[in-house]
Amino acid sequence: MKRVYFLLAITAFGMNAFGQKTIDQKVSELLSKMTLEEKVGQLVQYSGFEYATGPQNSNSATVLNEIKQGKVGSMLNVAGAEETRKFQELALKSRLRIPLLFGQDVIHGYRTTFPVNLGQAASWDLKLIEKSERIAATEASAYGIHWTFAPMVDIARDPRWGRVMEGSGEDTYLGTQIGLARIRGFQGKGLGNLDAIMACAKHFAAYGAAVGGRDYNSVDMSLRQLNETYLPPFKAAAEVGVATFMNSFNDINGIPATANEYILRDLLKDKWNFKGFVVSDWGSIGEMVPHGYAKDNKEAAEKAILAGSDMDMESRAYMAELPKLVQEGKVDPKFIDDAARRILVKKFEMGLFDDPYRFSDEKRQKEQLNNQENRKFGREFGSKSIVLLKNQKNILPLSRSTKTVALIGPFGKETSANHGFWSVAFKDDNQRIITQFDGIKNQLDKNSTLLYAKGANVDDQDRSMFAEAVETAKKADVVIMTLGEGSAMSGEAKSRSNLHFTGVQEDLLKEIAKTGKPIVLMINAGRPLVFDWAADNIPTIMYTWWLGTEAGNSIADVLFGTVNPGGKLPMTFPRTEGQIPVYYNHYNTGRPAKNNTDRNYVSAYIDLDNDPKFPFGYGLSYTQFTYSDMKLSSMNLKGNQTLSISVNVTNSGSYDGEEVVQLYIRDLFGKVVRPIKELKGFQKVFIKKGETKTINFTLTPENLKFYDDQLNYDWEAGEFDIMVGTDSQNVQTKRINWSK
Repeated sequence: MKRVYFLLAITAFGMNAFGQKTIDQKVSELLSKMTLEEKVGQLVQYSGFEYATGPQNSNSATVLNEIKQGKVGSMLNVAGAEETRKFQELALKSRLRIPLLFGQDVIHGYRTTFPVNLGQAASWDLKLIEKSERIAATEASAYGIHWTFAPMVDIARDPRWGRVMEGSGEDTYLGTQIGLARIRGFQGKGLGNLDAIMACAKHFAAYGAAVGGRDYNSVDMSLRQLNETYLPPFKAAAEVGVATFMNSFNDINGIPATANEYILRDLLKDKWNFKGFVVSDWGSIGEMVPHGYAKDNKEAAEKAILAGSDMDMESRAYMAELPKLVQEGKVDPKFIDDAARRILVKKFEMGLFDDPYRFSDEKRQKEQLNNQENRKFGREFGSKSIVLLKNQKNILPLSRSTKTVALIGPFGKETSANHGFWSVAFKDDNQRIITQFDGIKNQLDKNSTLLYAKGANVDDQDRSMFAEAVETAKKADVVIMTLGEGSAMSGEAKSRSNLHFTGVQEDLLKEIAKTGKPIVLMINAGRPLVFDWAADNIPTIMYTWWLGTEAGNSIADVLFGTVNPGGKLPMTFPRTEGQIPVYYNHYNTGRPAKNNTDRNYVSAYIDLDNDPKFPFGYGLSYTQFTYSDMKLSSMNLKGNQTLSISVNVTNSGSYDGEEVVQLYIRDLFGKVVRPIKELKGFQKVFIKKGETKTINFTLTPENLKFYDDQLNYDWEAGEFDIMVGTDSQNVQTKRINWSK
């Protein structure tokens, strides 16, 4: 009997020690069989031939032949069960039959598109964000995708930079929490599951701080600022097991990120112990030549591999140059082996060596072609991402029985524009995307009339449609204006120096306002815009971003009160471009302004009020929330004690609603100056009308830590302001002393 138990124990305890090889063992065995060229081949990524996200130089015949020779490790922009199967079949004709990885920009949804990422961040709802990526991963994996180039966790304080639409805004804490939610959503229960895809933390690092908000531009900052503000979301991503990292295009203090040994080896791979692999951004290895950091592709390849860049996306540098560099003794083979190992490990983890075609399943793809549950979720997520900026005359919510409603503006009947930038185009987009017109019309009563006039184009000086729009407005009881920036005006390579409404849209708004009709202004955008005239003169404004497949229904749900808006701004909205960069957690300076209009020998502009147009964390509701009875567990703490904070939040209005309760701190004195506020927690809570809820937070010394000028990470004893409120400007404050 003991012998039977022993045999059973061997079986149950694990076969690794008795025959079944670990992934590391399998990779080592495979590497021992590979030639240098085959190892380098694993470090090569090419784009497909129909859709490119950068300047493409692919020759399709050459690429297909290299795949068959085992000289390509990954493809991007190849999607669909049938198409990925064809490419995989080519890879399996190579000597060692190593499968390909298929990557794709799955940024804010795949078949079902969700709000642009900055709009999602405005929901401040981590569960919804995680679920959206869970759906995106399920849909994308059904189309043969293994890997997404997301999430973008860059902290961005300059709305001129078009890629703010792809991230989570200006705050390190909020951006980190959202980034982690996205990674959980993409990678699900773990790589190897059919509904999980590899996530990619990008862009490493500090891309959001590009000088002048100009895409691909340089970044120049102290290492303290880099570590404290821009690196924490990446460090957190590495700690939770994100599969991959992507380099940023910018240089950091004179060294391109793609060859920056400090961030790639010293931090990411050594100090943070990251086990995944690093992919270049499109062509960023070769771009070190125009950067002036490498004289040619050969030197660029050498610097990139030595610094820790594992995969070359579309530079054509690694395959052409690395074998020669090894043979010349300029690159130790151990660097090639390490990069290839990291990539092969992920292929084993994804189960591709067991079944290279496991993600190329046409049945699964068909099931996700038009998943109604996903669309239903997209509708909810869209409505939760809308931010109500003004509702002074309580025009909203509208009554469904309003006799005549006019929808005026260039976006009223747009279809694919509702996707926003960084969406995957499908041939039937015009048929399946819900327009704003249709969403509103479907919720009006049968006896109500919805009128429409385009009024203006997005970006020209044509005023010929003004007259029709004015006449349409005069016939209506309420006018809904839909203005903003075109969906392709924010995103990669979409930096803007002028953030006002483009074309003659503001002129159109002024003409409609002259009719005296009640106006609801909806602003469609992927970034904060500057709209001072509207903000000062239009009493009702909703920021609707670009909301995705169900945009029209999401908007109508908020307009008519099915959903009470609860979104909050994840970025500060400036008064003018001259105020940029503007963000809530700035330093105080030695001459801080005393108030909004103080301009006399203080840190201020002589021609502009000091505060932003709309602050970080701001957003209204159809109801009102009252904060009271803020309590702290102690006013004097010592060492590793925990501070408990509570506040009562009462829904004192007429509608049930959601509120984002925000916790900020200020370290009043330190060995380096500290921000005037730092977000340290938030809770999104549903409160019924007339109800009061007690919201609780905790702080420990870990929440007080910061980097000093020697990059020591610790906290200091002293005085701290503890602040709780509805946004970064409207808070209740209590001061404590925390000693060591």
